[in-house]
Amino acid sequence: MAIENMYINGKWVSAMSGEMRDIVNPANGEVIAVVTEGSNADAAAAIQAARTAFDQGAWPEMHARERADLLHKIADRLEQRVEEFAKLETLNNGKPLREAEYDITDSINQFRYYAGLATKPHGVTYDVPDQIQAMVVREPVGVVGQIIPWNYPLVMATQKIAPAIAAGCTVIIKPAEQTPLTLIRLFEIIDEVGCPPGVLNLVLGLGATVGHELASSPLVDKVAFTGGTETGIKIMKTAAETIKKVGLELGGKSPNIVFADADFDTAVDYALFGIFANQGQVCSAGSRLLLEESLVETFIPEMVRRAQLIEVGDGMQETTEMGPLISERQMQRVLDYIEIGKNEGATLLCGGYRIMDNGLDRGNFVAPTIFGDTTPDMRIVQEEIFGPVLAIQTFRTEAEAIALANGTKFGLAGAVFTSDVAKAHRVIRKIRAGITWINTYHPTFNEAPWGGYKQSGIGRELGTYGFEEYLETKQINVSLQTAPSGWFRH
Repeated sequence: MAIENMYINGKWVSAMSGEMRDIVNPANGEVIAVVTEGSNADAAAAIQAARTAFDQGAWPEMHARERADLLHKIADRLEQRVEEFAKLETLNNGKPLREAEYDITDSINQFRYYAGLATKPHGVTYDVPDQIQAMVVREPVGVVGQIIPWNYPLVMATQKIAPAIAAGCTVIIKPAEQTPLTLIRLFEIIDEVGCPPGVLNLVLGLGATVGHELASSPLVDKVAFTGGTETGIKIMKTAAETIKKVGLELGGKSPNIVFADADFDTAVDYALFGIFANQGQVCSAGSRLLLEESLVETFIPEMVRRAQLIEVGDGMQETTEMGPLISERQMQRVLDYIEIGKNEGATLLCGGYRIMDNGLDRGNFVAPTIFGDTTPDMRIVQEEIFGPVLAIQTFRTEAEAIALANGTKFGLAGAVFTSDVAKAHRVIRKIRAGITWINTYHPTFNEAPWGGYKQSGIGRELGTYGFEEYLETKQINVSLQTAPSGWFRH
């Protein structure tokens, strides 16, 4: 089995240490690839390459139209290989193939969207006195370190790469150590289209080494991270030592509020989709169902019935609706939380176990799990589990629903299901979250900003907001009448 390498300064290189890592299919535990395992030394080399490319290379002089053309070329090549990338994503991550296909298509659209933004106006002028032409221009932030999670290996990478390149930055990107394969293939495309050396660099390895170097290096101007809140806090502290810009897209414990007047079938369907899509390994997952009390006797039994019918299996199988968790470690974390929920006194309504039959014993499969009879202080209500585990809370009044919805340290997402349009808008405006829905759950778009309130992060990705995260703002004042100021008498 050939060893997959890193991409630094326009060349494929192995780790300086010579260390390697096995990449495992979470559906069956089989080794599907061997990759080189980078360290802080490899990250430092990539940072220097990116710094040189930004400060001294041809990249700063490249026009926006040329950067846009590069992004379009990447999108075109990726579009020709959608099926290949989707299958590799499913093998590496475990998600159902149809989800992976959607993600790859989304990545293509991100490159094209930001290619369009690259050439749009980036400044303003002001009418000011004293024969001065005042203007503001937008310039690239500089060298950017990007750290990617394992739940959306390619699309989370491209939504960082595309705006950074469109803005004129140079990039060092680190995928999650478990899921580097589609990003490695993307860098094959990047190499093919002729990206200048040092502009885009790929470093494999652990967050504690490679990620720490990106966050701590004074040569890096910005670090962008998607992942857990605890890790985000560490990155923010480290980045503070060099006052670098920080973009953090962190955890969530998002409320999905269902009122009694909601369309019943739609609300049940999205309550399931909100938590069990991508095995619940979604930062914006609807992991708390807030249910109006009068619905309890009808809604919960129907949801439990349908949850038990979800087809769990290998993501490569056409009938699979929910795949394995990313690793044995993550599976055990989820199972531990299930035990915590039972010990706290919540009622286990379905699931709660590892699936071992039908040939799934070698994979990391956990049955769709639903808890009832929860209280707001329970850990399964307050903490992000990042798996297929739903906690149901009940409410009587609109005010109580809002209080419960906002009753965690997170503020990433939230939804309201109701047939009352005025109530829907009243409630959604009270939800302290950055991404919200009414009578749907999960659809998001490259054109709109992604990010959270409270401990769910800092800054925004996607849309024009995500583009601006990679731009600095510079004021320029030009005298239209060259003459001494006359301030000093002699």
